Amino acid sequence: MVLLEVDRITKRFGGLQVLCDVSLGVERGELLGIIGPNGAGKTTLLNIISGLLPPDGGRILLDGLDITRSPPHVRSRLGIARTFQIPQPFTSLTVLENVALSMLQGVRGLSRASAEEKAKGLLELVGLGDKVGLYPTSLSVVDLRRLELCRALARGSRLLLLDEVSPGLTAQELLELMKLIRQINAEGVTVVIVEHVMRVIVELCHRVVALHEGRIIAEGRPQEVVAHGLVRRAYLGE
Repeated sequence: MVLLEVDRITKRFGGLQVLCDVSLGVERGELLGIIGPNGAGKTTLLNIISGLLPPDGGRILLDGLDITRSPPHVRSRLGIARTFQIPQPFTSLTVLENVALSMLQGVRGLSRASAEEKAKGLLELVGLGDKVGLYPTSLSVVDLRRLELCRALARGSRLLLLDEVSPGLTAQELLELMKLIRQINAEGVTVVIVEHVMRVIVELCHRVVALHEGRIIAEGRPQEVVAHGLVRRAYLGE
């Protein structure tokens, strides 16, 4: 069953067309990868889905509901969460307070005490249970990404948009984060991930969409898309 439908989305910045009639569907419970060279329109597409940018044409539907003109906070309440290439926690709040605040924003009628209790459970899930009292400035890069994921989950997200999880991580840290994303997906959260590291795409995703110059040039299973002639020429430089 389709959870998210992107229908003929177009976006221009001045005279530059960044996305052109992009259409794709994301099944409930799917883990979808989006790849493409720099400037292909990947992050722009995530920004449009999350409401940070308006499209110049086309529609975004969530569970059949047209959310094309809905602001980000409305989409968040509907279950869409977005992480960024550079984590953006509140540095003046502890790890626990960061997650509890996100939970209070996403779940109406929740008391602070209840939010903090539930936040502790989520932090245990992502491997930060022993760092609830720390401030984000003292966390490693991988723990900052864990915190970013936890804040997104705290809002009650059912669709998680991830933008470049690999930068700054060691090979082992990346494996740990991939394991966490699989676990989150297994809990029923649909995931769309933009990523340059092919290992992440091939090992993590159920299906992959390749963008080039704002258009979809290939779609299918990870191994098939990575081996696709157009993708190799556009993305891998062959």
